[in-house]
Amino acid sequence: MSSPEGLAEVRSEEQLLSIDEALDLVDAHITPLPAEEVALEQAYGRYIAEELHAAVDLPPFPSSAMDGYALRAVDSPGSLTVVGESSAGSPYVCEMGPGEAVAISTGAVVPAQADSVVPIERVGGTREQIELAEAVERGSFVRGRGSDIERGEKILDAGTRLGSAQIGAAAAVGLATVLCRRRPSVAVLTTGTELRPPGEPLGDGEIYDANGPMLTAALLTSGAGVEHIPAAADTEEAHRAALTRALEHDVVISSGGVSVGPHDLVRSVGRELGVTEVFWRIKLRPGKPLAFGVRDSTLVFGLPGNPVSSLVCFELFVRPALLALQGAGSVQPAWVSGVLGAAVQRNPERDDLIRVRSETTDGSTVLLPLHGQQSHQIAITAQADALARIPMGSGELPAGTKVACLPLLRA
Repeated sequence: MSSPEGLAEVRSEEQLLSIDEALDLVDAHITPLPAEEVALEQAYGRYIAEELHAAVDLPPFPSSAMDGYALRAVDSPGSLTVVGESSAGSPYVCEMGPGEAVAISTGAVVPAQADSVVPIERVGGTREQIELAEAVERGSFVRGRGSDIERGEKILDAGTRLGSAQIGAAAAVGLATVLCRRRPSVAVLTTGTELRPPGEPLGDGEIYDANGPMLTAALLTSGAGVEHIPAAADTEEAHRAALTRALEHDVVISSGGVSVGPHDLVRSVGRELGVTEVFWRIKLRPGKPLAFGVRDSTLVFGLPGNPVSSLVCFELFVRPALLALQGAGSVQPAWVSGVLGAAVQRNPERDDLIRVRSETTDGSTVLLPLHGQQSHQIAITAQADALARIPMGSGELPAGTKVACLPLLRA
């Protein structure tokens, strides 16, 4: 912070929020975004805002599950005359009499007088006169009308994320559009006079901006539309201009400038611009200086500047909030479980999110801690595929301990 007021806000470890308390506070400020009509072909990855119901029976008529012959079961075994064909999109429209059969393709309409289908490989004789050596069971290989789902039945709940199977189901029941929550617009703002875009030459004391590209990539896997605002220098004027622009979005994610140094300006400038701070600093390593606030309906996340801290806070807090804005439900990280592959020392005051590689052994997910757990070590973190949560406490957690973890690699 640049002001004495900011320095006075430093709290003891006992006053810091736990991860779960902080998540509850974020959750309390989430209101799902308005809904919009989306063409089904454009809806992959979106969250639906209402239940989806079938517009037709599926299948909409009795259909064949095999290539073969449609017939009456009572006419088997025996010799049957083939009187026509029913193919997909071209039903047999004449009446089928006793002792007759109709050649039929998979998915084609079963004639009204038929009650069964016999696969072609179980039939002898000729194309005009087939021979059935065995009796056919009534209803064999016939998909009844509405046997998948009936018209008006619910196919998906509100809040469901649409993947390929869900889109296929919606298309199959005749839905051309779906009502989805709007994607959040997000501004990513990195801070620091020392930052330079990757690819430019570095001057003395300068470093490349890793957090901007990293957070932008993470946002693209969270369903967000992203504006990456150029890094703001460590002046109040630069911060004010960048934050003013950023606050036009649904969500602001800043990186750096949320600690207690003289150049940490994000929180103080944010207050000047009307941001109400909900919390600052949590019992988390790395990521303790996390700040969260709101201005009207805009959510403002102030992430720490160290790259690993920024990544951890994004996965724990920002990603779940973005999904909740899209209708995914409450703000909760997508924890899965695994077992430690090596002993880990516990932190007595804060939960640790350590970087791990996961392996599957005897049906269990084994989490192998990386060597290099400091908050600046993003190059080492690139070898991780998950974050394992090590609860605060004394001593160490032995190998084989079951812990929660967050996968990192997402599509």
